[in-house]
Amino acid sequence: MFLFTVTRPGLRQAGALALCGICLCGAVAAAAHFAGGAVTAAADAQPAIETTQDIGEWFTGHGLEVDLSTAAVDKVKIPKKWDDSFSAFNQVVEESGLTLENYKGKTVEKWTALCPTRSDGAQDSYAVLLVYKAQPIGAYLLEKPSGEVTGIVTAAKANADAALEQASADAEIEYPTE
Repeated sequence: MFLFTVTRPGLRQAGALALCGICLCGAVAAAAHFAGGAVTAAADAQPAIETTQDIGEWFTGHGLEVDLSTAAVDKVKIPKKWDDSFSAFNQVVEESGLTLENYKGKTVEKWTALCPTRSDGAQDSYAVLLVYKAQPIGAYLLEKPSGEVTGIVTAAKANADAALEQASADAEIEYPTE
């Protein structure tokens, strides 16, 4: 409890203002101390994408294998006005849990890397990650030379189904006995 016995009203107001300022600084410092863990946890949820290694880790975490020696980065601009085809493209991107909706008119980095397990020589599959200010904002698979675009969830599910099918085919092979 504080008690001011200053007789002049201006000094009383200045003292009260100083006391409020000190209390406010203490409250802000306490809030920053307790919120520090939450800020760190949120930063860990969306890792920064700054290197080729980060790209590989991001795609591995989403069930895709990429060849980092083929990685390349370009700058692309997200259109300000979307037609039906770009809206459909954004729906494919949304499979990754990301969206381009908030990045209309922005220039972003487009990281690409070959997916060797999904490529057969005639048709190559590239994992594409769109990054804005070191944060992933979109991901998809691009087939070349056809240009077909697939969501990464669909691709990861197809990889898992193919692995399961291969495992069941291997289990059915009968080995000769003597």
